[in-house]
Amino acid sequence: MSDRSRSVVFTGPERVAVREEPIPDPAPDEVRVRTTASAISPGTELLVYRGDVPTDLSVDETIDALTGTFDFPLAYGYAAAGRVTAVGTNVDEEWLERPVFAFRPHESHFTAAPDALVPVPDDWPLEAAALLANVESAVNFLMDGRPVVGERVAVFGQGVVGLLTTGLLSQFPLESLITVDLYERRRERSVAMGADEALDPTETDVVERLRSRDPTRRRAATPERDGGDEASGTDLAYELTGDPDALDDAIDAMAYDSRLVVGSWYGETPVELELGGRFHRNRGELVSSQVSTIAPRYRGRWSKERRLEVAQERLEALDPRELITHRLPVERAPEAYRLLAERPREAIQVVFTYD
Repeated sequence: MSDRSRSVVFTGPERVAVREEPIPDPAPDEVRVRTTASAISPGTELLVYRGDVPTDLSVDETIDALTGTFDFPLAYGYAAAGRVTAVGTNVDEEWLERPVFAFRPHESHFTAAPDALVPVPDDWPLEAAALLANVESAVNFLMDGRPVVGERVAVFGQGVVGLLTTGLLSQFPLESLITVDLYERRRERSVAMGADEALDPTETDVVERLRSRDPTRRRAATPERDGGDEASGTDLAYELTGDPDALDDAIDAMAYDSRLVVGSWYGETPVELELGGRFHRNRGELVSSQVSTIAPRYRGRWSKERRLEVAQERLEALDPRELITHRLPVERAPEAYRLLAERPREAIQVVFTYD
């Protein structure tokens, strides 16, 4: 066990360092946490790793630990789980040894006010708790998409958040739930999470398949329900790939008056869409969804605290440890990001460990 704190720092495009500093002592109103596991968020963190984020953009104004802009050097991440190992003089000692989750960068030790921590049950594996932020994103996607009984739903992208979104959607009485992903490992996991079918876009015309009336759906077709072109396509779809071509396909597959939730962050990637065809008359709704805020329609009844409580309940039900494909010591952070960037078919969720 190291007697110094270790943290992951993005020092430039495709350059990652692990820096050591003295282990911090908590201020009177703080506690110190020793991290057990932290989860990489591949979509966002690979944008940072590649330098594909506007450097003048604020990192996240809603998270105290993520201040400043995306200019290098940058410590970034928001999914750490560990135990409280020290308390300040003004903090109740009952916090000692308490397992907690925090929206923090990848670091072996950190100090924080108790109200910035999320206590987790003693019997939760901490590597599972590290995926709480991703589960919250999936919960947010469902809130913004508003799935309805009997709808045809598609999820483009079966990375970690896409799989968790699929897992939550599979609990709804939908007519069909179809997912799309390039990689076999993710498609197999998608079916295990409850998808009716997982499509490979290199082998299947995804738009044609999603607009077809297929008897393999959960409910059989009837003339009343499948009576015309307006009834074909997706009632609700999610674009979670970060690939503009997938966004184009998702738009083309939309049924009349349907919803498409765009959860991808494209960073500085140019996005060109073909909106001159069916979309123009389709009355489709494109929804921008991001977990930092609550959608205005819910703010009279929902807070971020309530949504996070729901995410905790869903995390326990989903048990996302099956999504963890790689556990690497934090000292091997450069290797972890190369793995995700260069061999995505091998990895789903990479977790840093801190022995």
